[in-house]
Amino acid sequence: MMNRFTYSVLVSLLFLSTTLFAQTRTVNGTVKDATGSGIPGVTVKIKGTTKGTSTDMDGKYSIAADADAVLAFSAIGYAAQEIKVGSQSTIDVTLKNDEKALNEVVVVGSRASQRSLTDSPLPIDILSSAELKTTGQPSFDKALQYRVPSFNTVNTPVNDATTLLDPWEIRNMGPSRSLILINGKRKNLSSLLYVQFSPGRGETGVDLSAIPQQAIKRVEILRDGASAQYGSDAIAGVMNIILKDKYEYTTLNVNSGVTSKGDGGMYNVSLNSGSNVGGKGYINYTVDFLQQNSAVRSGKVHLPTEIATFGGDAATNAMITRFLTDYPTAGNINGTGETTAGRFLINSGFKLSENQEIYANAAMVVKRVSSFANYRTPYWRQDRGLLHSPTDNGGVNYVTQATLAFPNEDKVDLYKGYIGYVPTFEGDLLDYNATIGAKGETNGWKHDVSLTTGYNSQAYTVDNTVNRSLGKNSPTRFKPGGYQFGHLVGNIDISKQVNEKLGIAFGMEARNEQYTIVAGDEASYDREGSNSFPGINKINAGTNKRFNVGGYLDLSYDITKDFLINGTVRTEKYSDFGNANVWKLSTRYKFADDKVVFRASASTGFRAPSLHQIYAQSVQAAFVGGTIQSSGLFNNRSAQARALGIPSLKPEKSLNYTVGLAITPSKNFTITLDYFSINVKDRIVYSSSITTSDKNLANPVTDLGRILKGTAVGAGNYDLSSVQFFINGIETKTSGLDYVVSYRNVALGKGKLSFNLAGNYMLQNKIVGTPSEPAPVKAAGSSILNTQIKSLLTESRPKTKVIFGVDYSVSKWNINLNNTLFGKTAFQDLDNGGSDMENIKAEFKPAVVTDLSVGYSFNSKVSLTLNANNLFNVLPKWDLVALNEKGAAAIAKPEDKALLRGFLGFSGRYDILGYNGSQFSQLGTVFNGNLSIKF
Repeated sequence: MMNRFTYSVLVSLLFLSTTLFAQTRTVNGTVKDATGSGIPGVTVKIKGTTKGTSTDMDGKYSIAADADAVLAFSAIGYAAQEIKVGSQSTIDVTLKNDEKALNEVVVVGSRASQRSLTDSPLPIDILSSAELKTTGQPSFDKALQYRVPSFNTVNTPVNDATTLLDPWEIRNMGPSRSLILINGKRKNLSSLLYVQFSPGRGETGVDLSAIPQQAIKRVEILRDGASAQYGSDAIAGVMNIILKDKYEYTTLNVNSGVTSKGDGGMYNVSLNSGSNVGGKGYINYTVDFLQQNSAVRSGKVHLPTEIATFGGDAATNAMITRFLTDYPTAGNINGTGETTAGRFLINSGFKLSENQEIYANAAMVVKRVSSFANYRTPYWRQDRGLLHSPTDNGGVNYVTQATLAFPNEDKVDLYKGYIGYVPTFEGDLLDYNATIGAKGETNGWKHDVSLTTGYNSQAYTVDNTVNRSLGKNSPTRFKPGGYQFGHLVGNIDISKQVNEKLGIAFGMEARNEQYTIVAGDEASYDREGSNSFPGINKINAGTNKRFNVGGYLDLSYDITKDFLINGTVRTEKYSDFGNANVWKLSTRYKFADDKVVFRASASTGFRAPSLHQIYAQSVQAAFVGGTIQSSGLFNNRSAQARALGIPSLKPEKSLNYTVGLAITPSKNFTITLDYFSINVKDRIVYSSSITTSDKNLANPVTDLGRILKGTAVGAGNYDLSSVQFFINGIETKTSGLDYVVSYRNVALGKGKLSFNLAGNYMLQNKIVGTPSEPAPVKAAGSSILNTQIKSLLTESRPKTKVIFGVDYSVSKWNINLNNTLFGKTAFQDLDNGGSDMENIKAEFKPAVVTDLSVGYSFNSKVSLTLNANNLFNVLPKWDLVALNEKGAAAIAKPEDKALLRGFLGFSGRYDILGYNGSQFSQLGTVFNGNLSIKF
């Protein structure tokens, strides 16, 4: 249907252009700056109409217009100009610099007034849509990974629902401590709670991949704590996504790509268009469709580790050896999942009068992700004959009597022709948000009133698996449930520039949130549950809500034209835990004719525990030491939590400091350096797997042992191997340096060269003091925060990240070369490596990923961009590093080191990146191209 529609539009446009050509003439020309160089990207419009074009890389344009038409020329940083066509067929224009326009105004920062970058007392990054496009990345979050040093995200190889939404974070603070705004309004959280051992574990965040890049005008990133201005979640900073607004032209983008190994094919079609309404309003919309195929990066299985994990007797060891001879990867399919997504967004505004405007925007994404669990080899799991025929002779007869290898299983010849099975995981996601509002100005008072809604749901399916405890009665396809989250937000913001020195702003926000846990079908959670992903028990399902209201006051005062101070106070009241009061002070001083700016800020902040963290409760399956073990997540309102002395959650509290320097030696040369410090108290953590051997007793004597025992009967039997909780358990200290150096418009031959250097260096990312251990947990000899959790919190993201880019534009060509240095990361995986990992780290080595983008403009309407991401096929590399003599002794022998390495990568299945991920993508070189057509 879409193909027919697009075809009809193109045919209609062709007919229309042919008709107009008969009535008009073609006007050509070049738009130059004061130096005589052509200016690319200048908007050329016929005044009073929606018809227009833009200049190419040489500043040339061509447009059809009649004699009475007036051409309007405009570009950021230049004064607009209008010229009547008359009898002219060639119109060359020279645009003058507009110094006021060059100081781009940003929305984030002070609520009292919008300021330019040079006037802001806070560090703010601005990314244009063009900068995002040249990354060649298929989604918004992955584009940010290669443009913003303090932003980190990466695909995880196999983490169930995490394949739907990769965890991301700014300044190593987790995904829940950065606030995301769309046109200044709060974006809803995802319903997904990260529970696997990937970065961001125990948190949730906004689905950035849901936002189509073609709809983005620019992105503003405030790198500073901003809870006082914007409320909860803004401890690490604020990202404000500004949508395209006034309609200039329709753009059709066709993208396609593939890895150097020939898999992971990507196909993307995006249309951005709209209309201007009678000179008083606009509608801008984007429709985007994406198909991303899976890319497989399975490692070869290490036989000694596999035998150590699953073997034990001669018959089983022989089976493992023969199986791996035929299937070196053990059938595993790990890498990236397959994604199909449709994204829709509309942004509109209409002026009721000169000073009054109504606006609205809405977005929706539907996404399906398919991935695979670990392959169940015949010596690990059997399927009770439900997924294969026991009489099938098409496979390899590894063992004639199953009882030799599996004495506790049914005594039937299941392995004649049986080679195991691989469960699939399928996730269906729906995410939408919408805002309607009115803004204007009366007697110098600006007002903005809005209502925002947002919703995210995820529903899961597991297929090609069984519930082994149901035997022959088990289904092979399960619906294990899912999650939903939504909010409704009302905002009132009022501000006035009282005089040249004083600006004032105040306002309030009311927000209602709702979190729903959806139960799975009974077979998915009955007893053992569906193998690979047990369902959500109906006793854990339900809906929980909360309401909060907050207000703020913001004052901005220019003591002199160079010296600014800004102060904000905020109070919030939540229905479930009470009040939070925060403040912020910031200042800026300019000297040397505004070429040097000193800036600093101090603030307190807070983050309310998410409803997910308060109410989530489920049984999760995890791969631990070669087996799948079930652990229980109990919420803080449960009887189990009370029995273990786990207190109710309360807000995190932060203290932020930022000190920075911005230097602008010339219009095209800027340098910024900012130090930041973030201290978070009562930080909420998802605890370690808390366990005790007491669970093995027929009658446990501790509360922890009794919880784990559950309904099991007899010695050695228990329902859960461990329990987990959310708790305000730690205090963290994070500090570092951000720097940006930009040198633009350097003349080189007939073209222009630009350099950009941006980096983030973490000075500290540590846990302060000791965790708050509840007495019953401590009495059972367990801990809420073991070495593995500490390592994940403090070392799983790069200590340093540097992006160095060179951009060269000449004639119709644009070439961008980007180099991204990912610093080292480390992880101490006790689950798979055992107690040896107390003294050893798995450390990922620093690496540089090089991206090349080459663009060519055929004319002002058609351009082609070719990208080679990870040009030199750099893959993550990791090794075992001893922390002390005990660790060194454990890996002194090559065979011992190889065995431990095998345990950490599930016998080598994940040897490329370790079981829990790396600093950057494991796919290697990826080629893609983008064809852009304007009409």
